Amino acid sequence: MKIKHISHFQNLSDYKLFGLMPDNEEIYSFELTNKNGMKARLINYGATVTSLLVPLSNGTLKDVVLGFDDLKSYLESYSLPSAPYFGTTVGRYAGRIHNASFVINGSTFQLPANNNGNALHGGNFGFGRKVWNVANVTSGENPSITFGLLSDDSDENFPGEMHVYLTYTLTEENELKLEYKATTTEDTVINLTHHSYFNLNGHDSNVLDQEMFIKSVKMLETDENNIPTGNLTDLTGHAFDFRTSKKCPFPIDHSFVVNSKTEVIAKLISLKNNLQMSVYTDQPSVHIYVGGNCFGQLKGKQNAAYHTSSGICFETQNFPDAPNHKNFPNSILKKGQEYRQKTVYRFENIN
Repeated sequence: MKIKHISHFQNLSDYKLFGLMPDNEEIYSFELTNKNGMKARLINYGATVTSLLVPLSNGTLKDVVLGFDDLKSYLESYSLPSAPYFGTTVGRYAGRIHNASFVINGSTFQLPANNNGNALHGGNFGFGRKVWNVANVTSGENPSITFGLLSDDSDENFPGEMHVYLTYTLTEENELKLEYKATTTEDTVINLTHHSYFNLNGHDSNVLDQEMFIKSVKMLETDENNIPTGNLTDLTGHAFDFRTSKKCPFPIDHSFVVNSKTEVIAKLISLKNNLQMSVYTDQPSVHIYVGGNCFGQLKGKQNAAYHTSSGICFETQNFPDAPNHKNFPNSILKKGQEYRQKTVYRFENIN
């Protein structure tokens, strides 16, 4: 069992066995609860959010993220034609890397090509498929849990041994706050993100009648394999200009350029449930994703039949394929430096 400091869990409202890995390693589910009754459930497989129960203005709780009831379903989802990555932590590199290769310090690194000849979401066994340690838990106000992962040198052919920590905090303001830290023993590339599919009408609903706002004037131009060309598309007059909120599009799989560490960069709005989610991040883009070719085969939590428009992802991150574009933000983590990232999903009643 990779859980450290078991004494820390005596005050935790809920932690229980979630399932067994193929090698019989135990995976646990943890629950964070704030004073408003909001609950976040997480597992140490993939540092994954399995459930997010948000209080509505009518006093009920609504589960606003897609997921599964058991570990077996999470494991099996990676065998689908396109893995959904429900609620997982994506790394070492979120998004696509062209030709599954990049160059650092004159050396070329060839990654597993798991997406049309390109690398996607860290390769075949990215961070979402790994068992994380539980490094710390806090209870009381603003409860939190910190997951830790040691990614070996040459893990999925990425250089350097990497230590990663991710702290989830459930604040008393009904925010799910994510804070990442990472260090490496060799210069390497990094791009971490969170891959929950949100649906403010409930995980068993359809997201297309909800509205979306994105504070972005440009998005990344991509080719037919969704690889960035290096150019940016001006969104003025474009169908994907969401500076005025409008209905969630389908399909969408695009990175929007954002630039605000203090102001909201995106919103999801449910008039039906009088609920909105505001997204804050210090990252230069948010990748919006609705769709996928696997959902017709999926049974989710509580036997929900998930489909292509069951949820929407707000993946706050660096630009996809940044290692291969000099004009993109830096994606190299140097030995001796520390990677830090912060993202907040805030839930509140509209009225």
